Amino acid sequence: MSTALRVTRPVSPPTSSALRRIRGPSWVRVLLRTRLVPLGLLIVFAIIMLAATADILTPFDPNEQHYNYVLKPPGAIFPLGTDDLGRDVYSRIAYGSRISLEVGVIAVSIGMVLGTLIGLAAGYYGSWVDDVLMRTMDALRAFPALVLALSINAVLGPGISNVMIAVGVVSVPTFARLTHGQVLSVREREYVLAARVTGVGAWRMMVVHILPNIASPIIVQASLGAAFAILAEAGLSFLGLGVRPPTPSWGSLLRTGYQYLSVAPWLSLAPGAAIFLAVLAFNLLGDGLRQALDPRLKQRGLA
Repeated sequence: MSTALRVTRPVSPPTSSALRRIRGPSWVRVLLRTRLVPLGLLIVFAIIMLAATADILTPFDPNEQHYNYVLKPPGAIFPLGTDDLGRDVYSRIAYGSRISLEVGVIAVSIGMVLGTLIGLAAGYYGSWVDDVLMRTMDALRAFPALVLALSINAVLGPGISNVMIAVGVVSVPTFARLTHGQVLSVREREYVLAARVTGVGAWRMMVVHILPNIASPIIVQASLGAAFAILAEAGLSFLGLGVRPPTPSWGSLLRTGYQYLSVAPWLSLAPGAAIFLAVLAFNLLGDGLRQALDPRLKQRGLA
């Protein structure tokens, strides 16, 4: 009886492209290898967790008053001390992180959507559309950002919704100018010309063929814009034009602490440190995204 021989084919080693698929996208690796980006991601994650668990892990209600512990320094009962009404500073900072994240996300979304649409239309159509839209954006950019946000919020009145609108409107010119410049650099490329020859409509051309190819710098600007939004909200709340009391926000906490700086410095140090860490984290994240998504910088980082 003859036995059949089984021939096994040698297993070839995985190719570089297969290894790349196993290890994940290259921009993620570049992002995580960029200096200080892991620190920024850690701080952002900590702020998100602080906001998400505020109802569970805070020892007191943010508006609960303890009249026997007014201006109490940090200790075992109150980790970050109490304010002038005996309210727990840690609990108020934890709940205030929700305001900062909410303003950061919604205000940046407003500015990014409006600014991107304006930049797309101006860059694609050109001619008088470009002149009207971009000169309007230049007029808005002529004002200092915080002064413009202060003016808009003063007209609309105090309140978290009005703060989001004010900061979002201030962010529109930045996204518009960025998108406009990117559209001018890609609108005459081969894939855009080929789509135009096939009869693709203007808005489909902008949204489907142009926008995905210019999304990287817009994403980077969104991360940097979140840092500005948090800082702007804190500034407006510090001036009394932000959220209405007794709702806690980092800016309003800083305003209260400023009045007791000599006798209770912890009232200013705690919210000031929170604002500093949040702005630092989003700036580090934005710098890492720029390094990872910019093709020239990415190649330099992978070399």
